[in-house]
Amino acid sequence: MAFLGIEQSLSGRRWIGPDAALERLAEGLAQKSALPLAVARVLAERGIEAGAHEAFLTPRLRDLLPDPLTLRDMETAAERIVAAAVGGQRIAIFADYDVDGGTSAALLLDWLRRQGRDATLYVPDRIDEGYGPNAPAIEALAAAHDLIICVDCGTLSHDALAAAGRRDVIVLDHHLGGETLPPALAVVNPNRADEDGSLGHLCAAGVVFLTLVQAGRVLRRMGRPEPDLLSMLDLVALATVADVAPLVGVNRAFVRTGLAIMARRQRPGLVALSDVARLDGPPNSFHLGFLLGPRINAGGRVGRADLGALCLSATDPVQAGRLAADLDGLNRDRRAIEAAVRDEALAQVEARGDARLSWAAGDGWHPGVVGIVAARVKEASDLPSVVIGIEGGIGKGSARSVPGVDLGRAVQRLAQEGLLLKGGGHAMAAGLTVEAARIPDAMARLADLIERDLSQRSGSRDLRVSGLLEGAGATPQMFRQLEDAGPYGQAAPAPRFAFADQLIDSAATMGDSHLRLSFRSPGGPSLEAVAWGAMNGPLGPALIGAKGRRFHLAGKLELSTWGGRERLRLRLDDAAPV
Repeated sequence: MAFLGIEQSLSGRRWIGPDAALERLAEGLAQKSALPLAVARVLAERGIEAGAHEAFLTPRLRDLLPDPLTLRDMETAAERIVAAAVGGQRIAIFADYDVDGGTSAALLLDWLRRQGRDATLYVPDRIDEGYGPNAPAIEALAAAHDLIICVDCGTLSHDALAAAGRRDVIVLDHHLGGETLPPALAVVNPNRADEDGSLGHLCAAGVVFLTLVQAGRVLRRMGRPEPDLLSMLDLVALATVADVAPLVGVNRAFVRTGLAIMARRQRPGLVALSDVARLDGPPNSFHLGFLLGPRINAGGRVGRADLGALCLSATDPVQAGRLAADLDGLNRDRRAIEAAVRDEALAQVEARGDARLSWAAGDGWHPGVVGIVAARVKEASDLPSVVIGIEGGIGKGSARSVPGVDLGRAVQRLAQEGLLLKGGGHAMAAGLTVEAARIPDAMARLADLIERDLSQRSGSRDLRVSGLLEGAGATPQMFRQLEDAGPYGQAAPAPRFAFADQLIDSAATMGDSHLRLSFRSPGGPSLEAVAWGAMNGPLGPALIGAKGRRFHLAGKLELSTWGGRERLRLRLDDAAPV
């Protein structure tokens, strides 16, 4: 039965609420724990029972941190990094150009700086060099350095790493590995083919952090002081959320602890980025994923690839401010380029009408925005999506998946079959390079490879609602208790609440594409709602003239602080007329 009887909302979706069994579990947990029912529902959805709720609500890193030595090559990698740092050797860091690569590089730069050592940072240009190590860059770094550390890349770079010759190379990565490893001293990667996958949810920054934990043990054995690693978890939290890593296990503790550290505003780069993004309250997962992450990525997408890592690792507030301002400007440029490519890509997808895979390709599409456009196409179609920019007969594309479909493995299979020049990634995201003439064949084969996973998805367009909430119950205190059940993100979605039979007091556009509402229950307090991008779809136009009418509303709560006052509002996802 549809929740509140809504079979088709304004966005064309059926609302699905908690089933009776889950409601009974939530009610029982609320009674035993004295938690609000809204919080108990979240815990019940996560499978948390009474007695285990306190540990879940206060995840501690020391309880959840795995032993770094469970990962292959970890001891070799940590000992070699310490030897290079202590011995004053020349170290180069080769990093990917996205948030995970930038934070991973910043972690190492920070750690080495605390050892009194500087390192050379190298981030490849997305357009001229593409993703991952390339032979000319590695050869040049090897000629001037004793150790090269590749972060968030390198696991599939056999030929490129061979160019290092006799120089030591360490790979700290999380992307899916192949049957053989590249020629490196150590490859630390929870997604190597010979790993058990138990730590496969880590992003690259998480792998780097574990490596630094083990490096601390090596320093301790040598009688040398260890850097404060906890203070570096702000970077790990940022990478974990921005790289859409599942917020389970130790990742929950990484993000929870990292957000608390970020709130202290001690890292100049993150302070500057938060200020240019106009963060209006304590940082949360939404801020990391949608305000900070895109700005850090902007350098690698449409500007200078190393700007993000340089900003995150900056120690001078003035320099950090300049870098953050540059990234903010590039992010505005990126949005304009993205909008043009998005419109063309969506038109192609609609015309093609494939029920398995949404894909689009175009001449001259900027390779720096194909990933984010692929994410937009995925959101619009609720299907795995690929967007490819073509230049000189070669297509460079990005793919984004939906839960339950391992797109990275499928793309890697395409590369093995020879339909791609190269390709790889992880379950939810992948990159690929393909000859333009082979794009249709490659996409047809990709659709075939993911068809089985897709067939096992059900109700994917349904809107999941955690339960009803009254306006009087939506208080800052209750919100903070909900936050204790987080952090929220991949594999741990934020609770979505329905407000039934609400009177719309006002509705107005905000900027070019957003919508702001004021609503209330009859006789209840007034609440504000914001629907981002609503004017680009059916939701905004349907609500813009809704003053004085009644609707069921569904969305996620968020808390902002302005002028010292806390204000709770609804991030509106959907609505249906009463």
